[in-house]
Amino acid sequence: MTIDHRQLTRLTDRRTWLNRTTVGVAVAVGWFIIVLLIGAEGNLTAPASRMLAIFGAAVVLWITEAIPLSATSILVILAEILLISDEALVGLPSNFEAPTYQSIFATLANPVLILFLGGFVLAETAAKYRLDRNLAGVLLRPFGDSPRAIMAGLMMITAVLSMFVSNTATTAAMMAVVIPVAAGLGPDDRLRVGLILAVPVAANIGGLGTPVGSPPNAIALGRLQDQGIEVDFVTWMALAVPVALVVLAFAWFLLTRRFPASADTIDVRLGGDFDRGRPALILYVVFALTVIGWVSEPLHGVPSSIVGFGAVVVLLATQVFGVDDLRRLNWHILWLVGGGIALGNGVSSTGLDQWLVELFDWGSLSAGLLLAALAVVAIGLSTIISNSATANLLIPIGISLALSDAVDLDPLLVGLLIALACSLAMALPVSTPPNAVAYASGEIETKDMAVIGLLVGALGIVLIVFVMPPIWEGLGLL
Repeated sequence: MTIDHRQLTRLTDRRTWLNRTTVGVAVAVGWFIIVLLIGAEGNLTAPASRMLAIFGAAVVLWITEAIPLSATSILVILAEILLISDEALVGLPSNFEAPTYQSIFATLANPVLILFLGGFVLAETAAKYRLDRNLAGVLLRPFGDSPRAIMAGLMMITAVLSMFVSNTATTAAMMAVVIPVAAGLGPDDRLRVGLILAVPVAANIGGLGTPVGSPPNAIALGRLQDQGIEVDFVTWMALAVPVALVVLAFAWFLLTRRFPASADTIDVRLGGDFDRGRPALILYVVFALTVIGWVSEPLHGVPSSIVGFGAVVVLLATQVFGVDDLRRLNWHILWLVGGGIALGNGVSSTGLDQWLVELFDWGSLSAGLLLAALAVVAIGLSTIISNSATANLLIPIGISLALSDAVDLDPLLVGLLIALACSLAMALPVSTPPNAVAYASGEIETKDMAVIGLLVGALGIVLIVFVMPPIWEGLGLL
């Protein structure tokens, strides 16, 4: 019996997956059991030691992806209920105010998750009625037929869309726009690669700009909210959009230099035939009103999560978005973010954050060096594992460190910095879903993605660590 190449590849992939699963689960379970058996030691209280067992196991499972990321998140929630809640299987010290099991379950309905749900529903509905693709086709027309102008227009439109629609959905829609354009170019025209690579780069950068643009943003907002630090939609945009604009301009410069066009003009006569049916018209109105409601939150005072949830209700009630559409939503992302919020709450409520902070002499590091270290670790981890998983791991520790007496840092700055650094990781196909979507086109080589991703990420880190903090402080945003 012979085994063809595809069968061999599948067998190899299965063996690799089994090895990763076996090792990851074994290390996570081993850590969990050992830490629980050791229990309270020194300054580590019994609740904090249990939370350390949960935290360490989650770190291993998220990094190795031995089980699905969302499975790790809900495992965190269950473990916290069984070990540190008022319904814990083993009694807790009388001086520890255990969180109720209801409050831990409630992280799955956190306002930040509701805001993200609104964004997901709008994105799925926009794709269903081709609003995103048609809008992109119309908006590209004013940029003419110059290759450099078309590249700029493509990146601007992609970035803006990804601020309000998930960057993965935006990439999928924009790839449908750009592939016909790229196909019209000569086979040796380097601009083919540049145009396709511009889409995920711009989508990743645009995701920095709003709370619904990327999961790390939501994780940071949820953790800050739990510490009593409220950041509305417009404030986040005021902090992040300038960064996104500078990084986007730099990315455009790199792409146009590295992938110059052979032709002097490009034909971009694309579609723009908007659906004029009743459901589509309802979507257009709801989409516009929701975005307006989000960006005008300081004026009307209605939280952005309520605005987003209102859009969900209207689209479902009018059957513009149906039950079958609900099944296609990225529910696993909501669970992933919810688990991250639960992890942050557990670390804080048990005092584990203080114990971790006291392990090192953070005061010996300057604020700039500490921020740089957090940003580099965040972008480094996010390059090889999910940026959501990285944010789940680093944001609770970073914000707890900022709130401690060990350093003089603004918790909002730390949360923002880690979230943005996570989203700036785009050097590999596995770094972000937009990268994977573009890589699947077969037009991009990993080395091209790595060069652009590393340079864009490096500039972004310099901006958010050294350039922007004084500006944000001067404008009263921090």
